Amino acid sequence: MELVSKRLRKLVVEALEGGGRGHLGSSMSMIEILHALYDGYLNISKDNFTSLDRDRFILSKGHGCLALYAVLADKGFIPAEELKTFCKLDSRLGGHPERGKIPGVEASTGALGHGLPIGVGMAIAGKIRKKNYKVVVLTGDGEINEGSVWEAAMSAAKHKLSNLTVIVDYNKLQSYGLTKEVLDLEPLMDKWKSFGFAIEEVDGHNIKELKSLFSKLPLNKTKPTAIIAHTIKGKGFAMAEGNPQWHHKNKITPEEFSVMYQSLN
Repeated sequence: MELVSKRLRKLVVEALEGGGRGHLGSSMSMIEILHALYDGYLNISKDNFTSLDRDRFILSKGHGCLALYAVLADKGFIPAEELKTFCKLDSRLGGHPERGKIPGVEASTGALGHGLPIGVGMAIAGKIRKKNYKVVVLTGDGEINEGSVWEAAMSAAKHKLSNLTVIVDYNKLQSYGLTKEVLDLEPLMDKWKSFGFAIEEVDGHNIKELKSLFSKLPLNKTKPTAIIAHTIKGKGFAMAEGNPQWHHKNKITPEEFSVMYQSLN
């Protein structure tokens, strides 16, 4: 695991320790995806976030906000020390990200299935205004059980939104079990293709592969893009990897925190 990934995971653990609870598993599966997006692909910074020309990133799986907060702290949107206030009564860093409260948060999310519809609206607005900004929406695999995702997907294809990319964090687990047991998504690539998307899959923990793929976007100049990122829920911590009990965790023991910090050394 490269140093940046370890640094971001340590920031997540510090926030988790400060709040005493949070969606660790859901955050760990997308650390590398966020890192690759914010490390050169997306034109988003603390200095241009109010610009109409900035790119837009929407974390549709808002419960994974610990990872987003870590990246925002790493990029200077918020102080790193503030992460330790996560979920405190007087903190702006809640269990789901809120636009207008937290610098760098594009949309308030948490009610699943809302991120892609918002992203479609932003992408259409960009086309109408003749802006060149990109819109990227990161969804969970369990989240795309929601019908609103597929309604938005049809609209994106109709409007030929080549400025829109959907990334599915395909960690194969949702809140209480395997996605294939709760509601099987396969054949997932064929589904997105049938909805009019250009489609590619990638190892969601391989920074080099992610950056290479992002550099090729859009995959088709007349279609929106969908990327299936194969990931591991809880990546980086043996007790959490592939373990649905770590989807959301509270009452974490000092011993468990010790193991997590040791894993990042």
